[in-house]
Amino acid sequence: MAIANHIEKVKEGLRGDAFPHEAAVSQGILLPALHELGWPVFNTHVVFPEFSVAGRRVDYALCHPANKPAVFVEVKRLGRSDKDDKQLFEYAFHQGVPMAILTDGREWSFYLPAGQGRYNERRFYKLDLSERNTEDAASRLERYLSYTRVCSSEALSAAQEDYQTVAKEKEIEAVLPKAWSVLLEEPDSLLLELLADKVEDLCGYKPASDVCGQFVAGVSKPRPAPPVPDPGQFSSPLVREAQRPQGVYTRAVVSYTFRGETHEYSSAAAMMRQVFRLLAREDPDFPERFAALKHGTKRRYLDQDRQKLYPGQPPDFAEDKSFEVAPGWWLGTHYSRKNIREILDLALGVAHPHLRSEIRVNIDSTRPPRGL
Repeated sequence: MAIANHIEKVKEGLRGDAFPHEAAVSQGILLPALHELGWPVFNTHVVFPEFSVAGRRVDYALCHPANKPAVFVEVKRLGRSDKDDKQLFEYAFHQGVPMAILTDGREWSFYLPAGQGRYNERRFYKLDLSERNTEDAASRLERYLSYTRVCSSEALSAAQEDYQTVAKEKEIEAVLPKAWSVLLEEPDSLLLELLADKVEDLCGYKPASDVCGQFVAGVSKPRPAPPVPDPGQFSSPLVREAQRPQGVYTRAVVSYTFRGETHEYSSAAAMMRQVFRLLAREDPDFPERFAALKHGTKRRYLDQDRQKLYPGQPPDFAEDKSFEVAPGWWLGTHYSRKNIREILDLALGVAHPHLRSEIRVNIDSTRPPRGL
């Protein structure tokens, strides 16, 4: 697949700082990508640069038929892809352009401007070329940006389908806490039976249903907030520092240190991906040793078959929520911070001692934000 070769070149260029400004991103990343996806990039009636809308200009309008935009593309400088362009959405909506893309070359955010909610809620897919394996990235660009698929409306249909999936997942995420609270307040017999079975599995004794009911009732009761101590009663500046409101004075830090060099990440999942990649690179037998361990009750943390990472889920889910840490070895990434801590503990436990002694994982710390 030609687009895959281009993605590999882009990844290499990103590591070497080859795209310092928007023009370099356009000429070195976007336009070659469109060319590999079948767009006639030298036909300015189809790949229309500086498309004028209400006295303003959109970087590129991808047109079908000629001069009729089907996709708006706005190019950002590296590191600026998270800056939503409100004007772009308004132009796309009023012009009837069904799809809009914001990209800095590394990150690609795909939107349906006519969707519901805030601008970031209209994003149906986000692709990070530096984080995703090349095959997956190529598949996604083909799915949404192939010239033939845009012309046939297959790309728009796929986008709308994926948007509905994202909206459904967000609705489920919002309702889950309420559903859990209702279950705790009014536990049914199935929940109590599952709890009793798990207790028996762990200790060999099965409690009666009423004992489980009393326990669940106690867990569901809200706990009183701990009293706030008077800062004046402490003389230690370290104690006073610890009492600062976390959301105002500190920020979460996830990082790992290897051979004296610290690498920070915006999420625990991103950090876990890189630690696994490091372990696999430094210790080629690590994936097989780790895969031989007992993992979750149903899911595998690392496997050569991505579907085993998320049994019962559709193939697209496993593709989106997995990461290739070594050729043919896939790591599941859809975990809570607590799960990630446990997975990393397992991983470091099977790493060679000399390698384990050189890695320090930091997943729970906080530190003052820059400027304080």
